[in-house]
Amino acid sequence: MNPTLRQMRALVALAKTGNFTAAAAAMHVTQSALSGLIKELEQTLGARVVDRSTRRIVLTDIGRELYPLFSQMIDDLDGALANVADHTQLRKGVVRIAAPQLMCCTLVPEAVAAYRSQQPDIDVRVADSAVEHVIARVLSGESDFGIGPERDPAPQLETRELFEMPFSLVFPQGHPLESREQVTWQDLARYPFISLQGQFTERLQADMGAMLRDVSLKPANEVTFMTTALAMVSAGLGITVCLPYAEPLVQLYKLHMRPLEAPRLTRRFFVYTRAGRSLSPAAQSFIDFLFPYVDAKRSAARAQAA
Repeated sequence: MNPTLRQMRALVALAKTGNFTAAAAAMHVTQSALSGLIKELEQTLGARVVDRSTRRIVLTDIGRELYPLFSQMIDDLDGALANVADHTQLRKGVVRIAAPQLMCCTLVPEAVAAYRSQQPDIDVRVADSAVEHVIARVLSGESDFGIGPERDPAPQLETRELFEMPFSLVFPQGHPLESREQVTWQDLARYPFISLQGQFTERLQADMGAMLRDVSLKPANEVTFMTTALAMVSAGLGITVCLPYAEPLVQLYKLHMRPLEAPRLTRRFFVYTRAGRSLSPAAQSFIDFLFPYVDAKRSAARAQAA
């Protein structure tokens, strides 16, 4: 026995309305089509489910037994399908993002606000993390995707480049470097340098070692978060370097930012997802929004600089 969904719907509609005409209208079929579905169901079961008369229909004992079971199954299925439709049509959903703390102070909130203006029913949750923890959150499933700087390839990860930006110097107003037409990496060695702990400084030193063998950054202070470094620069305790996406925070601290030349060192940032795992419609929608949003912001910044 394998009754079809349409046959089950026909029995439920007939039981609820009490006649073939109303049941056919509820199912948006002709009365003869509805009658055919009931006959097919009875043939499948090998038993009658409806006693027919010229005035009314009456469910048989088997029909009365099947009606609440079929009705519950259909309600559960319709509820599940409606839930899927809400997700695919972005009427509901959750997006979980992991990103470095500095990015969560600047680019990410702006992107989330812009996305929510288009998709107000989607719940976007941001986990501000140490850079080293972003990928771990993605691999563990705590976050749908992560945004972070380039890391060594891993088979469990899929990557897509979001942007590439050059390092910039950050210094307080009135600093001696403010008057220079061009600021180079060699210039940094003469002033107290405030750096980040861990892979940020390690990779920066490696890049500089490959291109500037006679220059070595020796941090006067190493801190965990860039917000701390910016606060120390604001207090006159030194200078630091960061990427242009942090400019809103740099301005908040009333600091100045200048491109670093000779050489022009850059960092690439990627969107990280788990390999072989499909994203939810909401998470995929946010990623599809994020790339053109970042491109538009960078184009606007270049136009303003020109």
